[in-house]
Amino acid sequence: MTPQPSPSVNLPVNLVADLQDSLLMAMTDLKRLEGLLDHATGNLMERFSTANHALAHLAGNENDDLLNIRRSLHQAVTELQFHDMATQLIVHTGKVLQGCAWKLAEEAMEPEEDELPVCIDPTPDRPSPVTQNEMDAGSIELF
Repeated sequence: MTPQPSPSVNLPVNLVADLQDSLLMAMTDLKRLEGLLDHATGNLMERFSTANHALAHLAGNENDDLLNIRRSLHQAVTELQFHDMATQLIVHTGKVLQGCAWKLAEEAMEPEEDELPVCIDPTPDRPSPVTQNEMDAGSIELF
């Protein structure tokens, strides 16, 4: 029994190049988003730290209000785990887009005579590194 050839679709090279450009632009946007998240998270951590230090001056007055404020700050810092999850998703999606872009180029364009083959990172096996979809206590599942 002879193996069946893989199905293929012939696409114009300029269409493939445009699609590859779009995928690479999306990757650039994801990198910018990652930078914005990093910046916002850094600012939040700085503000939480400032608030915590300000509360330290009130430590002699340990009352329920102060304890509630400290507890809220602690919970807010814990919720910043969202940054880690979002960053994992951004990196994962970027790898998928890059894999698609290079695969398109590999399949659609003939290499030049003196051109070395491109080492393509395979697209990730798992659909997503983060299965988390809510921020309730105890609901974080990163693996």
